[in-house]
Amino acid sequence: MNTTLPLLIVLSSLIPGIAIFFLREGRHTLRTVLNLSGAVLKLALVGVLIHGVFHEQMFETRWQLAPGLELVLHADAMSVLFVALSTLLWLVTTVYAIGYLEHSPHRSRFFGFFSLCVSATVGLALAGNLVTFVIFYELLTLATYPLVAHRGTPDALRGARVYLRYTLAGGALLLVGAVWLHQLAGPIEFVAGGSLGGYAETHGLALSAIFVLLILGLGVKAALFPLHGWLPQAMVAPAPVSALLHAVAVVKAGAFGILRVVYDVYGVTVAADLGLLTLLGVLAGITIVYGSLRALREDGLKKRLAWSTVSQVSYIALGASIFGPIATVGGIVHLVHQGLMKITLFFAAGNYAETLGVHKVSELDGAGRRMPGTSWAFSLGALGMIGVPPLAGFISKWYLAEGALAAGVGAWVLPVLIASSLLNAAYFLPILYRIWLRPLPAAWPEEMPRGRFETAAALYWPPLVTAALAVAAGLFAAAPWSPLEWAELIALREYPR
Repeated sequence: MNTTLPLLIVLSSLIPGIAIFFLREGRHTLRTVLNLSGAVLKLALVGVLIHGVFHEQMFETRWQLAPGLELVLHADAMSVLFVALSTLLWLVTTVYAIGYLEHSPHRSRFFGFFSLCVSATVGLALAGNLVTFVIFYELLTLATYPLVAHRGTPDALRGARVYLRYTLAGGALLLVGAVWLHQLAGPIEFVAGGSLGGYAETHGLALSAIFVLLILGLGVKAALFPLHGWLPQAMVAPAPVSALLHAVAVVKAGAFGILRVVYDVYGVTVAADLGLLTLLGVLAGITIVYGSLRALREDGLKKRLAWSTVSQVSYIALGASIFGPIATVGGIVHLVHQGLMKITLFFAAGNYAETLGVHKVSELDGAGRRMPGTSWAFSLGALGMIGVPPLAGFISKWYLAEGALAAGVGAWVLPVLIASSLLNAAYFLPILYRIWLRPLPAAWPEEMPRGRFETAAALYWPPLVTAALAVAAGLFAAAPWSPLEWAELIALREYPR
């Protein structure tokens, strides 16, 4: 058993992040080297982890915090999927953030907290028990608050306060649920199939109440209705932070936590027997439709994307709420697919803002002719969100629909998926129409001079890379080691044979 690799993966971003805090603003080169070296090292370490877990090697680090209380970092198939997504997208987002913030103040503070945020996300992903998960979940809240407030404007500070109130309240609910469950059943390790089967008959009511607390606590970060109010407010943050919140860290941490609770704490069979999956399914279905309806009304590009996230991330919870391995695959694989598509959209939105001064949908007329690379990336991300085959979003929705039919709940799940896809088309296609088919304006609000590319190279390449990955995730879904294959591996282990 390897006891050091999980710790090294966390430290590979934590140590550079701490070092960056002490750098003067003018040390641009050293800060860039620390950022990129940490990101590349983490990616290499995660590559070793993926290979080892695929070949059933054990990776675990344990510390005794107190009697009956351990801090555990453990790698399994589900944690590897989330760690791989976070690490890959952190590298791309780091490149993007370096270009985006090149002339901004307080870069050392920003990149220090940026690295701490990713360290908390990776620690949360590798958490081997509920206590460790809660610790890193709270650290993630504290690390992301300064990023949301980074600009220091009244709007940024207001958005950060809203974010903090919501997430601290959610963290408190999660903590209460975790402590209650620890008192009831002892230390809770994450185990495929769950570990509470022996308590379901004698403590069913208590387990149901704890489940509600845990899901509500996680549902804040996952933006489940009606706990979603912080997310659109947090869009005052810089584009790299928005990308981090939606595709890599905060929202995904909540969704990942829901998967852990359903599959590796309770076990999907126990959760179904107690009738708990119905509650989760209702919340997810309402959120999917509601988020899409709100996106229709938004002219602000980032806010429209934020409401889209409210809707799209709930596909993960929807998959977890449907009993059966096919729907589980759809929910878990969407953790990756939504991340790739949504980060592409936020990168593109940031490019429009930084290069043209465009922040609203109504200002995007003709942007495809001025910024074709960015616009192609945005178009692919948007079409994937709608569910156009063979893009990644189509794969997720196909498995969710097929899983719903197999589980006998297609009567309500299929209308939710169809309504969501139609609404996705209703708020994304008008953007694509403006980008590609409307005439160029007389002038852009704040156009930057053209260089070798349509925008700075550090801003130009990241959305193209993530758009290509989103396309590849759909085209090569059946390939070995694809996100879909990993999701199928996880589902195989979560359901009793």
